[in-house]
Amino acid sequence: MKAWQFTETDAPLSLNLVAAPEPAADEVVLDIKAAGLCHSDVGFIDGTLTALLPFRPITLGHEIAGIVSAVGADVTTFSVGDRAVIPAAIEGPGTSLDGGFAEKVKAPARLVAPLPDGVPFDQAAAATDAGMTSYHAMMVQGGLRPGMKVGVIGLGGLGSLGAQTAVANGAELYVAEINEKVHAMALEIGATAVAKDIRDFADKELDLVVDFAGFGTTTAGAVDVVRRGGRVVQVGLGRSEGTINLQQLTLNEVELIGSQAGTLQDCADVLQLMADGKLSAHISQISFDEIGEGIGKLARGEVIGRLVALID
Repeated sequence: MKAWQFTETDAPLSLNLVAAPEPAADEVVLDIKAAGLCHSDVGFIDGTLTALLPFRPITLGHEIAGIVSAVGADVTTFSVGDRAVIPAAIEGPGTSLDGGFAEKVKAPARLVAPLPDGVPFDQAAAATDAGMTSYHAMMVQGGLRPGMKVGVIGLGGLGSLGAQTAVANGAELYVAEINEKVHAMALEIGATAVAKDIRDFADKELDLVVDFAGFGTTTAGAVDVVRRGGRVVQVGLGRSEGTINLQQLTLNEVELIGSQAGTLQDCADVLQLMADGKLSAHISQISFDEIGEGIGKLARGEVIGRLVALID
């Protein structure tokens, strides 16, 4: 079968012929229908995240949706023909194992989740990483409850899903996004107001601010505007370091916590929101043969929302 593989740093992915996977006793094999492209894939190639990859060549792609085509002898949770996803995980395909930029993929059954009827494969692929990560930040780390005033910084692929999650769960939403071209989308999602800087909402007494940008100044702004005793959740890593007002953090007893990825249950909750029509990723579709070119577009910042390859 064909697979897009990482071979060396700063080199484009190679389209290679590899053996089709066979499941071990505790594994399932999926015929891949959709595979999402992620900025982490760019990081694997440019050297930023390369150290996480245990071998090379390795097939990348950690946002996977498809149909179960084979199961190991000990697997009782899935059957051939089931719709399924593989939520992104460090120990999973595309990072520690051969991934989803291929026609088939195998994974331990414990890393696989069922895909509800009615959720398209491209949306399901986006749910496995961006959807799961944004949901975990908003609902688990953020502790969102109905009626809370919530700020979202950055309305990109993760932020837009986090914003929809907030609205779907009864929050009053305020969006800060420097790109005015997507301000209309914020209002369509259900934001009460949108601005270029979170500090414009200093008078709103925000209970929770989730920073999906992470440019240092954005985190500092979140700490400055969240209400006394409020919470700031850091997701984005636009910069590796930032400076915040420690006096503001301390005297206002602000909670500042990080959030990364999520759980199988988080992914299942996102898929249910999609099935209920309450959440939808902004997706640009490409073909399997365009994956290599798509990684280049991601690296150059030419993609709005999520880029997903549909695989026949």
